[in-house]
Formats: sequence, C-alpha cells, structure tokens
Amino acid sequence: MKTTQELIKEVGREVVMLLIEKNKAYGDTANNPPQIFSKLSAKEGLLARIDDKLSRIKKLSIQHIGSDPMKDESGVDTVRDITGYLILLLVQIRKEENIIKEKLIKSKQEKLKEFK
Repeated sequence: MKTTQELIKEVGREVVMLLIEKNKAYGDTANNPPQIFSKLSAKEGLLARIDDKLSRIKKLSIQHIGSDPMKDESGVDTVRDITGYLILLLVQIRKEENIIKEKLIKSKQEKLKEFK
C-alpha cells in the first residue's frame, strides 16, 4: 500500500502533467487570455473558471465525489480541473508579482541614471 506522501507525489504529478498537456494543446490562454469575447484579465478568468468548477462540485454533491470511480469520473475530473486552475492562479499571481518587481527595478534604474 502506498504512503500518503507517495500518493501526494503521484496525484501532484498527474495534475501537473495534465496542465502541461492542456497548455501545449490550447496554448497559454489561461494565463494569457486572447480576450476575443471576454475582456476578463487572466486572474479574473481563472477565478471565473474556479467558480464554475465549485458550482459543478456543489451540484454533483460532495458526498458522492469519488465514492464510485466507475460512475463518477466527471466528479473526479472536476476536482482535478479545479486543482489545476488553482495552480494556474498561483502561477498568475507569481507572474504579476514578477512584473511589479521588474517595474520597480526599472524605475530605480531610471532614477539612478538621472543622478549620474
């Protein structure tokens, strides 16, 4: 029987591989939305998708998710999807933090040039 730590690694790898496969198939649209119809930012779009998945989980009834894998693949898929979207949200937060840091560094560099 696998340990909890082994299962954490296994499930984590599955979600990461799913995200990478979807990113290859659909492009980086979750974190760089094309904004063809929706004008939501990347973060707002991810939050909307998370809301949709939470609504689906609520409708599927939390008690029944995973209780019968043969009948409940869509419930397990929904949990996997929401986990992926939460990871993508963390990626987006980190991207935005890096953008802010880069702007601060650039601003400091420009101010230093003024004093030279």
